[in-house]
Amino acid sequence: MERCAWANSSSVMQAYHDNEWGRDPQRMFELLCLETYQAGLSWQTVLNKRAAFNEDFANYDIATVAKMTTADVERLLQDARIIRHRQKLMATLNNARVIANWPAGSDFATWLWSFVDGQPIRQAWASINDVPATNDLARQISKQMKQRGFKFVGPTTIYSYLQAVGIINDHVRDCPCAPENEAV
Repeated sequence: MERCAWANSSSVMQAYHDNEWGRDPQRMFELLCLETYQAGLSWQTVLNKRAAFNEDFANYDIATVAKMTTADVERLLQDARIIRHRQKLMATLNNARVIANWPAGSDFATWLWSFVDGQPIRQAWASINDVPATNDLARQISKQMKQRGFKFVGPTTIYSYLQAVGIINDHVRDCPCAPENEAV
């Protein structure tokens, strides 16, 4: 068996693929932020800057990030260790505020998983070339997230996000991390 082809470019990509991709729903806010930073860039670039992002955003503590200001963004724009894109950094603050102010009686994770009745969608693709850039579910969630006030959450970003948090499982059939192969 071979892991999904996209993960073979570096040890950092392999570790992310083997240990995190689709496996860590507790990091939902961090992964949403990382997916927004990735727009237009490679995932390798994002992973290389991940530690600095975690440091700058208090390990993505939602309450802390929600309280950050434009002055904090100005400071972050000087940090060469991260992706210095004003709109993406502002989206991080904005999206933390949206989640921090989520309506009582629910939470962001429960809302997101409700789109799939709490069950991941398994798409056993034969090849990484078969995996789409987006789908109807991602378009639907993207639209609703925008209505709730989220920023930088287009359908392609959201599709990648749904993969990252495990809502959509796109490990190719021959990947050892595919659910049907993990018990083998």
